[in-house]
Amino acid sequence: MARSLHDGFGRSINYLRISVTDKCNYRCVYCMPEKGVPPRDHAELLTAEEIARFVSLVAAEGITRVRLTGGEPLVSHRIVPLIEEIRAIPQIEDIALTTNGALLPRMAPELRGAGLDRVNISLDTLDPARFSQITRLGRVEQALAGIDAALAHGFHPVKVNTVVVRRMRQDVLELAKLSLDRPVHVRFIEYMPIGSTASAPAGERSSCRAMAAEQELDARLWDASDVVPSDELRERISTEAAAAGIGELEPVDAAPYGAGPARYWAFPGAAGTVGFISAMSNHFCSSCNRLRLTADGQLRPCLFSDAEHQVRDALRAGDDDAVLARYREALACKPQQHDRIDGTARLMSQIGG
Repeated sequence: MARSLHDGFGRSINYLRISVTDKCNYRCVYCMPEKGVPPRDHAELLTAEEIARFVSLVAAEGITRVRLTGGEPLVSHRIVPLIEEIRAIPQIEDIALTTNGALLPRMAPELRGAGLDRVNISLDTLDPARFSQITRLGRVEQALAGIDAALAHGFHPVKVNTVVVRRMRQDVLELAKLSLDRPVHVRFIEYMPIGSTASAPAGERSSCRAMAAEQELDARLWDASDVVPSDELRERISTEAAAAGIGELEPVDAAPYGAGPARYWAFPGAAGTVGFISAMSNHFCSSCNRLRLTADGQLRPCLFSDAEHQVRDALRAGDDDAVLARYREALACKPQQHDRIDGTARLMSQIGG
């Protein structure tokens, strides 16, 4: 049986989020520059075999849950064999994946067969025009087809992730209503200013402010006022739902598996739930149980800190002891909490949110 390692503040660390690629078939305004991220040499990135090897090593240190992210993990040709290799590691109890859903209708059977347990699908609006503006390259029909495919192929639970930004004026009630007739768990996530897209030079800020319509979708202009606290959002959804005859949100006793920091509610008689992740208004640092591995082999103890611990070279040298030493070092350096959030050197797509 694997031992459970704790960080310097007594938190048990059992969850690893892995960015398998920083590439994506979308260019979401809060995640990526319009032209995408600069191309990397393949030698800079971990191979599927190296990622699986790392997971096998840290599984003996207490890691039991893995989430595969990107960028968009389904654009990686190695995603299916990687899932198969991770599934073969005895200590791993759960493999999840975060996706924009566009490729799920085609890939869902193969992913399920490889051993993937569950998926989270990113969806920030149901309005077709606004969806295309936010993603720059996507169509809302793709995400909806991805949700249908996930349900049809037995992934459980199926979660829908919505990043809420005040300036984008999203159709949050319509999104929450996805939970009414299908066992879908819609989670609203407070906007977090991660990465260099979160701030524009002063000159650009001034010129952009003259174009009011563009401000809504220019993430470089967003600031703390664009965070919608979960309590405010929940009250808004409940009020609008009651006015529409749906009924107010009610707290649920049993959250879906892998609930993590989300707090769940539901409409009366709904098949699914509505969750709220208060990343900004109510930090959950005291219960944080995760580390992140970037596509280029850096361990990040905290999403909001640029502190990184490289494991790629030790993996390639076949030095398991050195890999584990770096892993334990990362655990020991995990901060008690993040005191300030003003952007990071890496974009969200390069971290694996």
